[in-house]
Amino acid sequence: MSSHLGGEPVTGARFHRGRITLGGIARGLLYLVLISGALFALLPFAWMASTSLKSLPEVARWPIQWIPSDPQWQNYATVFDHVPFLRFYANTIFVTLLRTLGLLITSSMAGYAFARLRFPGRDVLFLIYLGTMMVPGQVTIIPRFITMRLLHWIDSYQALIVPGLFSAFGVFLMRQFFMGIPRSLDDAAVLDGATHLDIFWRVCLPLSVPALATAVIFAFVGSWNDFLWPLIIINSVEKLVLSVGLSHFQDLYYTEWALLMAASMMAMAPVLLVYVLAQRYFVQGIALTGIKG
Repeated sequence: MSSHLGGEPVTGARFHRGRITLGGIARGLLYLVLISGALFALLPFAWMASTSLKSLPEVARWPIQWIPSDPQWQNYATVFDHVPFLRFYANTIFVTLLRTLGLLITSSMAGYAFARLRFPGRDVLFLIYLGTMMVPGQVTIIPRFITMRLLHWIDSYQALIVPGLFSAFGVFLMRQFFMGIPRSLDDAAVLDGATHLDIFWRVCLPLSVPALATAVIFAFVGSWNDFLWPLIIINSVEKLVLSVGLSHFQDLYYTEWALLMAASMMAMAPVLLVYVLAQRYFVQGIALTGIKG
């Protein structure tokens, strides 16, 4: 018995226990690094939430006072008195919803055409269209502005909405997802007398909820946070969106930091809501779109 206890079984057990211990330490260190990274990423949002409830002396205090001694909840109400914030909010919701809906329609239909239809030059056209993703958006600002001027759309909602209805990334996303849907479903639908429109609407779209949700997140966030194009194309205050309207809290010599942070907190809420509602499809959509190509 003593030789057995001092032999390989005991040594193997000790090695096994040591291996588990080392694995636990490594896993604990990994969790520590991930949690530290998450907390570091959340630090600016914590500062923004804290500043939105501070008075002017507390905002300028150093070192930073993270918890306000006397929370100024009225800062959120003062935002609406300081600027036409409700108008900015309504404009942003209106533009973002129309751009997101329009982008879903164009991206899904173009993605279906590139994935399911056969026509001359399809692959070449798709590569050219995909190549536009390599062109920075700043490069196309001047051509877009000239186009809007020729259409007499300067300082109009059309100028904010129409250029954002098309996305090469959205087409690529939907095309990759449609490529992963078995063609046997199309053949079965054709035998039942379905047209391409029927296949697109009744077969492909219901199976593409993860890809559609992913496209919604990207389109919504991109439109909601768009700053440079609205800054250039809109002149009147009543048509401004939130990204540009927030600059009204900053004067030449003075910035209302507490009000600016309160307005930013309210402007960020819809983006977080959309992500929370669609996040369960987000990772699945990103993963599935790269399976076939």
